[in-house]
Amino acid sequence: MAQSMLPFPDITPDQSKLAQLRRRSGRPARRLPGLLDRRLGTALSDPSRVLFLDAETTGLSWFYDELTMVGWACDGNYGLYIAGDDPASLIGTLKAAGTLVTFNGTLFDLRFLKKTFGEIALPPVHVDLRYLARRAGLVGGQKAIERALGLPNRVGLEEMDGAEAVLLWHRYLRGDEAALGRLIDYNRWDVAGMCGILDKVMDRLEVHPDLLFTRPRFAERAYATCTQEVPRNIPARRVSGLSKTFDGMFRETAAENATVVGIDLTGSDARPSGWCVLRGNEAETCKLASDDEIFLCTIAERPALISIDSPLSLPLGRNRVEDDDPAREEYGIMRQCERELKRRGINVYPCLLPSMQALTRRGMRIAERFRSVGIPVIESYPGAAQDIMGIPRKGAGIEFLKLGLSDFGIRGSFSVNVVTHDELDAITSGLVGSFFLSGRYEALRGPSEDALIVPDLTAVGQSEMVIGISGKICAGKTTTARVLEQRGWAYTRFSLVIDDEIVGRGEAPDRTTRQRVGIELNRTKGQRWLCDKVLERVSGQKLIVVDGLRFPEDHAFFAERFGSNFVHMHVKAPTALRAHRYRQGEWDNTPFEVADNQPVEAKIDELERLASVTLQNDSSLAELATNVLNCVKAQCQGRDNECLSRLL
Repeated sequence: MAQSMLPFPDITPDQSKLAQLRRRSGRPARRLPGLLDRRLGTALSDPSRVLFLDAETTGLSWFYDELTMVGWACDGNYGLYIAGDDPASLIGTLKAAGTLVTFNGTLFDLRFLKKTFGEIALPPVHVDLRYLARRAGLVGGQKAIERALGLPNRVGLEEMDGAEAVLLWHRYLRGDEAALGRLIDYNRWDVAGMCGILDKVMDRLEVHPDLLFTRPRFAERAYATCTQEVPRNIPARRVSGLSKTFDGMFRETAAENATVVGIDLTGSDARPSGWCVLRGNEAETCKLASDDEIFLCTIAERPALISIDSPLSLPLGRNRVEDDDPAREEYGIMRQCERELKRRGINVYPCLLPSMQALTRRGMRIAERFRSVGIPVIESYPGAAQDIMGIPRKGAGIEFLKLGLSDFGIRGSFSVNVVTHDELDAITSGLVGSFFLSGRYEALRGPSEDALIVPDLTAVGQSEMVIGISGKICAGKTTTARVLEQRGWAYTRFSLVIDDEIVGRGEAPDRTTRQRVGIELNRTKGQRWLCDKVLERVSGQKLIVVDGLRFPEDHAFFAERFGSNFVHMHVKAPTALRAHRYRQGEWDNTPFEVADNQPVEAKIDELERLASVTLQNDSSLAELATNVLNCVKAQCQGRDNECLSRLL
């Protein structure tokens, strides 16, 4: 296993006898600690076993991106591994070397080597030049340090960077062999540059006396390889398009023919937002400006889901977006989902960074408006989704983003017409919604935060199932829910949470009090808070029945939390029959007509329009039970067998 030699502990001037010699010679006196200094001298004493290595990848995320190429120099010879080759030469060279030299390999190259090849044997000593150069007063990326040291220019590659290297690989995958040649040249110069940096840095640092005048130098032979012809055996990996496609991933799932709206939101209507309606795999895009325009165009499509590229929640403990929030100092500006993406190597801005606050405020406002009419909304991040799907981001240019979306199987005029980056990101946001509806997603969230949804290419769907039941007073909601409870489904209901609140206030629960307190909680703490509390009562259960949905926000919440695994069942009965049941029950003295027209009941008709299934309950209990079971069995088709087994 490779060991990092850095960082170095400090030493005092009188610990180094070499300081006097360096001062007399006029050479800068930057110190390495004695023990590691001797180790470095030993590590470099046999130049034939010093291996300089640089890896190329599809991006910066060690978690999602893949290794594409590894180049190395050892004893003046340049070696190359291209994804799809037999890695035996690379693995054997690593095993035989005594010292590995990289630039930022600790955080990058070694992670990709281990991800690709497992726990392979690495040299016992690892010199990471990023940290060694810092000891010599040199900071920044490799190319910046090369310029600061006056190392040779990269002939023909002066302006090329890592982002272009990623694009060269994508060009190669689409048949451009010249792109692979340019990528190899770029890698060779990176490897040679490391050799030059090591020589120059060692000139600036105090070294062990044994190496002061005799230590090996690496740059001259390495730069010579940059002008030599390298054999390029093009591996058979060259492909056209992506290995994962819309049809292959979403066939026979809820996403196959779903209507999803994707929105690449901006911080204000002064700059129009990208908007896309995705009908199955057919995309239609445009630019929309105001909140009203976005809202009206979106609801006109009657989408199953809306996916917005914008933060839609605040970090745990934060109460508002602005910096004058008293909780800012304690809880900061970043959510758990953003921390996790950064840990995985995906760059993301904190949601409450000053430049992000307007976007976060607008995103939360628009999401609340959609949820108020019952449309579920998820948060997406197109850049992360594109990294996961292997599609170059918009920073690489529209050409490859279009190609990547087309290769995935998205159809539409965007592929041939002039469209903006924002519209292409809106398509990607919509695609995240497709992953969500198919159950192929990961929900990144922290306590009190709504989830950021990212695609999961390896997921096979989820086995849980949640049924939410709505209906008017005495329509049979609870009776329906109890049918499922008797067959092992975990039962929860809104009134239980409200009762806890009532009892905590020292009051007695009854229908009138429940309606009053329910409305109050909706107004003060929000309906999503109440939904969270309802779920807490059945935490960890896979099969759940929720009794008593009363607001469109309830439908939106459960659809956002469980995707296509949420089934909304609405129970109906004639008004006269409901009134009869009400009078037969042990209710308080409130007349049926009054109870049926309370504010808490005002949204029930809207819930019927949102429901997946409507049950008519105007016959016997036995018939209702049969209808409920038949309905749920139909919904269970294609799901985990546990759902069906509980119903047999």
